[in-house]
Amino acid sequence: MSYYPLNTIPDYYGIDQLFSEEHLLIRQSVRDWVESFVMPKIDDAAQNHSDLPDLMKELGKIGALGPYIPEQYGGSGLDQISYGIIMQELERGDSAVRSAASVQSSLVMFPIFEYGSEEQKNKYLPKLATGEMIGAFGLTEPNHGSDPGSMETHFVDRGDYYELSGAKMWITNAPVCDIAVVWAKNEAGKVQGLIVERGMDGFETPETHNKWSLRASKTGELVFDKVRIPKENLLPNVTGLKGPLSCLNSARYGISWGVIGAAIDCYCTALQYSKERLQFGKPIASYQLQQKKLAEFVTEITKAQLLCLQLGRLKNDHNATPAQISMAKRNNVKMAIEIARESRQVLGGMGIMGEFPMMRHAANLESVITYEGTHDVHLLITGMDITGINAF
Repeated sequence: MSYYPLNTIPDYYGIDQLFSEEHLLIRQSVRDWVESFVMPKIDDAAQNHSDLPDLMKELGKIGALGPYIPEQYGGSGLDQISYGIIMQELERGDSAVRSAASVQSSLVMFPIFEYGSEEQKNKYLPKLATGEMIGAFGLTEPNHGSDPGSMETHFVDRGDYYELSGAKMWITNAPVCDIAVVWAKNEAGKVQGLIVERGMDGFETPETHNKWSLRASKTGELVFDKVRIPKENLLPNVTGLKGPLSCLNSARYGISWGVIGAAIDCYCTALQYSKERLQFGKPIASYQLQQKKLAEFVTEITKAQLLCLQLGRLKNDHNATPAQISMAKRNNVKMAIEIARESRQVLGGMGIMGEFPMMRHAANLESVITYEGTHDVHLLITGMDITGINAF
């Protein structure tokens, strides 16, 4: 259970009034699940570098996998604000939990739904929605992170099948995935997506060990040594970087909501602790420096909430630009990591203990500020958008 009462979760500007009744019901449902399933186990999982048992199936049960996918393919047919709310509540538990749902939803289910054949949609999406099948997303490579256009992974047409060779790195869910949506160059140098299934000869998924971040999440590599891919596993409806970048836009949108949850967990813990901790004969919440921190925390959280709500409205209307999504991702992750660090100081030495979430969130957010586009790259995306000049 959380250290603080859930009724102290901030809504300083009455944003709840702007949500529908369905939005609030979804939030409460996921919030309750996080309290019962994630909070009692997450510290041990992070300390022991192990994932939460049956996490994907549990996420499937609460409708957190592909919630905006239409019901005919196993999704819930929800809007983009609902998706954001779900991500926020999951990341209040832990970034690893949100990452698992975000990868499955935005990086695996989204491209299959958006660019896949009808046969692919029917084959994979329902099982991905329940968590019966776990997906991974292969774009980043050992030598190519922020520059995916220089990827080396490639495939050639062998007549009856495609032959895929190369490697992907820093892949969430890789060691446990059943399928991977992999982006590779064809013989003409054009990027296309392929669905690679576990068990295909030459496909390996070694795990990445010794992480100080996202320790409750399985991370690994996708290695392809002349893997034979059936031709029906090629995503037929997209060519070029538009495919993977559109997936990243969906994931970045979810992250911009999710990290608010991490910030809320840190803020609420610091607020509760500051009221209980006595120094010099009175609660530390009565001192100006602590109030300054807490006031700044709730201000930044409120700004991030408003940014995401409007972005969600734009997404619902199909009007959100990649640059707008980049701005929200960059701003909100920076906000969350700074709150995690500063809120740790409110607790003094106790802030480093596993009973409190600050160090775990801060360590996790060091990954989040880098993946799905680094902090600096997102600044350049905004810069290019407002100046019209490419600084890459």
